[in-house]
Amino acid sequence: MNESLTHLQPSRVWRYFGEIMQIPRPSKHEERISLYLQDFGRSHGLETLHDPLGNVLIRKPASKGYEQSARVCLQAHMDMVCEKNSDKEFDFMTDPIEPLLDGAWLTANGTTLGADDGIGVAAILAILDDDTVEHGPLEALFTVDEETGLTGAAGLSTEWLQSDILLNFDDEDEGEYCIGCAGGIDTTVALDYTTREVPAGEKAYRVKVCGLRGGHSGDDINKGYGNANKMLTRILWNGTETCHIGLARIDGGNLRNAIAREAWADIVVADACEAQWKAMVAQFAEHLKFEFRSTEPGLQVSLEPIAMPERLIDRQTQYNLLNALFACAHGVLAMSREIPDFVETSTNLASIKMDGRQIHIATSQRSSVESAKLAAAQKIEATFRMIGAHVSHGDGYPGWTPNPDSRVLQVAVDVYRRMYGKEPVVRAIHAGLECGLIGQKYPHMDMISYGPTLRGVHSPDERIEIKTVEMFWNQTLEILKNLK
Repeated sequence: MNESLTHLQPSRVWRYFGEIMQIPRPSKHEERISLYLQDFGRSHGLETLHDPLGNVLIRKPASKGYEQSARVCLQAHMDMVCEKNSDKEFDFMTDPIEPLLDGAWLTANGTTLGADDGIGVAAILAILDDDTVEHGPLEALFTVDEETGLTGAAGLSTEWLQSDILLNFDDEDEGEYCIGCAGGIDTTVALDYTTREVPAGEKAYRVKVCGLRGGHSGDDINKGYGNANKMLTRILWNGTETCHIGLARIDGGNLRNAIAREAWADIVVADACEAQWKAMVAQFAEHLKFEFRSTEPGLQVSLEPIAMPERLIDRQTQYNLLNALFACAHGVLAMSREIPDFVETSTNLASIKMDGRQIHIATSQRSSVESAKLAAAQKIEATFRMIGAHVSHGDGYPGWTPNPDSRVLQVAVDVYRRMYGKEPVVRAIHAGLECGLIGQKYPHMDMISYGPTLRGVHSPDERIEIKTVEMFWNQTLEILKNLK
């Protein structure tokens, strides 16, 4: 186990988390972690299954005296979001995560930590490995590709699980139990473009927006964090209008479920407008820092000379692209009318990429109301249709309808009251969880989601509060013991 984890409690959970961090597991590339889990199950003499997608199911018989207790499925996803700082040399396909202790928190060295949902996987393995834990018949379900489409849960067989109760370990706030979540859909844009020559008498610059918090496009969408794609577009749109800049390349954001932290563009500007361009960028830097002074203290806007690009995007495409990006919605679209302070519908302008023939734009929409989710996706479609772009939608995934009368919820709440002398928070979340898809396939299943406290999820700032892992572990053991 990594030395930084050796003294942490519960030791068995941290030992498995340390092992998991050594295994590359980007979404859609979970082959190694899937094999690791299969080897674990078989080496412990437990019934171990896997499906063509890579999902793994391990069954453990009830402990003595609990044979008649409810059959419970413990569930977590094995993939992780792969984000790193731009100056960090790291290959998520080969390199192990480098954990760092930061006071009361564990984080990683310049990358995502993978506690989402590696800590859930580790806790399940620790339960399967510990014969002193009191529990009824257990199923441990480890799914693939939760972060980029929930395809593991979507492809789950309707005949695989035998449990009546599911404990999902993918929530990010200790002291709360989640009983519902938003559904989601991805909307992607492809815009054809041609190129033109660089006019004579031009200077070339790279303008960059960086230092933002980023964060989860569901849980963090209402926190006022900046989106680098939107900020950069604002600068480029005004630069096109006032300084007649030419756009050579634009790149921003990465993952559809993360708020864009960084974005940059290579532009050219005529010698006669160079001073005006520099002053305009400096002015926008001041405006943006003021506007986001309370939520983005690390915001930076930079402008650096670069080598002259070979070609520029044609003028009409540049004009259309920047108008559409500026008009493209991002953030909260509607708040719930029934649940105070709960985001109902949102959209995220996630990434802008170029491949030499097309400009690709990725967005994601979420809502706890299915019709509103589709309307949000159609709003993005309409925005980019107006410039002749090709727009497509993913299959999407359903939300999870809350059940406040849930039996497992009542057990969990009672356990929390006894253990900590206070009421836990019971809520629905704006993020997507696999519970919606699993519940669609197993409608009889009673479910809750919970976990230790994570912050900065889906960004290199991801961290886990160490003391809450032990609290999460102790709650789980008591819940299992009381599900009779």
